[in-house]
Amino acid sequence: MDYVRLSPDDNVVTATHSLQAGHEVEGVRTRSPIPSGHKIATRAITDGEEVRKYAQFIGLAQENIQAGDHVHTHNLGFRNTDVEYQFGGDLRPVETVAADRRDMFMGYRRDSGRVGTRNYIAIVTSVNCSATAARRIADHFTPERLAPYPNVDGVAAFVHGTGCGMAGSGEGFEALQRVMWGYARHPNNAAVLMVGLGCEMNQIDWLLEAFGLEQGPLFQVMNIQDVAGLRRTVELGIQKVEAMLPLANQARRERCSASDLTVALQCGGSDAWSGVTANPALGHACDLLVAQGGTGVLAETPEIYGAEHLLTRRSVSREVGERLVGIVEWWKGYTERNSGSMDNNPSPGNKKGGLTTILEKSLGAAAKGGTTPLMGVYRYAEEVTEKGFTFMDSPGYDPASVTGQIAGGCNIVVFTTGRGSAFGSKPAPTIKVATNTGMYSRMSEDMDIDTGDMLAGTAELETKGREIYDLILRVASGKPSKSEAQGLGDFEFVPWQIGAVM
Repeated sequence: MDYVRLSPDDNVVTATHSLQAGHEVEGVRTRSPIPSGHKIATRAITDGEEVRKYAQFIGLAQENIQAGDHVHTHNLGFRNTDVEYQFGGDLRPVETVAADRRDMFMGYRRDSGRVGTRNYIAIVTSVNCSATAARRIADHFTPERLAPYPNVDGVAAFVHGTGCGMAGSGEGFEALQRVMWGYARHPNNAAVLMVGLGCEMNQIDWLLEAFGLEQGPLFQVMNIQDVAGLRRTVELGIQKVEAMLPLANQARRERCSASDLTVALQCGGSDAWSGVTANPALGHACDLLVAQGGTGVLAETPEIYGAEHLLTRRSVSREVGERLVGIVEWWKGYTERNSGSMDNNPSPGNKKGGLTTILEKSLGAAAKGGTTPLMGVYRYAEEVTEKGFTFMDSPGYDPASVTGQIAGGCNIVVFTTGRGSAFGSKPAPTIKVATNTGMYSRMSEDMDIDTGDMLAGTAELETKGREIYDLILRVASGKPSKSEAQGLGDFEFVPWQIGAVM
């Protein structure tokens, strides 16, 4: 097949490979060369008329478009959406699996009752000023030094570029505190050492008080100024981690229910096939997980803009749906205040892959959420407490978005990509899903699953969704993902900076 039509209501189709001028598509001939993944008009579209894909509005024609024309950034423009939201009108019942028949994986059951898929010792910083100390502490623990502790996956430093020069209250401060709290109590971390400078705005003591965190053998804090300098801080930090290692090594994997899994649904480096292959396949995997009592967490608010009306129809209550609409409205104001546009996304790489407007990208991105009811909507890095399909507010920038999802409790990340993203994360491992076989073949060391066979017609949506779901269980049980095997995740901890830097 030379092209894909996604709906009878669409006035464009998508080329499955590069087409020469004069190639026949649905009874019309292409009027210029068409790159793979790009759109072709199947009828005349007048200037100002809506262009439709997925049976949804993706933009306005910026000139008269003839049948057979290439439809992209040169003749398709963005317009803010104006829809009347419906709440709960598309609720599909979930056929849940009985608790005694649920799928199992081998995980770490913590005293809190939560379940981890990895067993790390985390060095968490309160401010950029303590980043070097944290990295030096973590770097001390080489594979050779960790060899006597086979049940410890590593010592990881979670450092960032903020924590001071910020307001001591408000959205930005609260978001950073939620991130630190989320990593401090994440079930994939057996032990935590927090390292600060001492005079920063983001005081560790405030975090302990606000979230009721108590120090103990597996949770320690220290400040460089109190310890009396960088060298002594590194030495003391190494001693503290050395004392934690034997205790963390006592953890053992045990049989846990798939209902204990909370999976971050993520995409990056998207192309035109993201919404056709990998994202719908991940959506089916999410549906399978929800049926087992597990949780899927969709994020990246700018990348559901233009598709949020499809999610509100699935909201379990009007309150949940209105919370999502409120977040989208906040983003409209946020981008306007910063002289931006919701259409700043997609990226140049997305556009080269065939995506033209954020509306088109969002319709494909939302498919990662499957078909089950939307059970909850959360602030960035807020603890996800509802089971089922949920949404978390975050930027579309992948490292910042995943950081929030992990802080919210995600113990596995599944990341779809079409252009090819070299992303990984700690302490929750990332599974990478390729949208097309060409990229999968080029980047086979980075990609865990190829969904390009869906485009070739040799695999069905349900088959690929099951393949993703089964791999989630295996990775949750300890199988290294491709990005994890390459050691990715030490530099992908990026808390979202909201507000002025002062």
